[in-house]
Amino acid sequence: LVFMFEFLLGDYQAELFYYFGVIPARLTASADYEFSGIFSFFTIFTSMFLHGGLWHLIGNMLFLYVFGDNVEDRFGHFKYIIFYLLAGVAAALTQVFIAPASEVPMVGASGAIAGILGAYVFLFPRARVSTLIPLFIFFQVIELPAFLFLGLWFLMQMFSGVMSLGIGGD
Repeated sequence: LVFMFEFLLGDYQAELFYYFGVIPARLTASADYEFSGIFSFFTIFTSMFLHGGLWHLIGNMLFLYVFGDNVEDRFGHFKYIIFYLLAGVAAALTQVFIAPASEVPMVGASGAIAGILGAYVFLFPRARVSTLIPLFIFFQVIELPAFLFLGLWFLMQMFSGVMSLGIGGD
């Protein structure tokens, strides 16, 4: 529902990210913002419900669908949502710690999803994941150990993060 609202905003989506995304400089007072104070800390939560695009949302939901239900079964509903939110908060605070002067809004649930994936590997160390592998025009399903599959996911996230560092440079 939040993404549908984002989509309907069209050109005003950037303002939504500005007000409800985590902006490290706003939280660390590295820059003067008209919109700061106690509400800035709520963006640590609100940013988890915003997404940078349809593929961002689909990717997060796919990984949550595949791995999240098993973690939720082990934790129970209440502990699961608390863990999910704490993982998202930890991810946002890590971003603030790494780049305290950044004025780029951070949005998405990727940090919370990463926490769920970490819990999955910890709780199910011997699990295997059926994976669709494209080989030219053919597709093959193979089973990979979950820790390997999620390790590859982690490397892709790291690569994506490193590559984004050069975007919007001075």
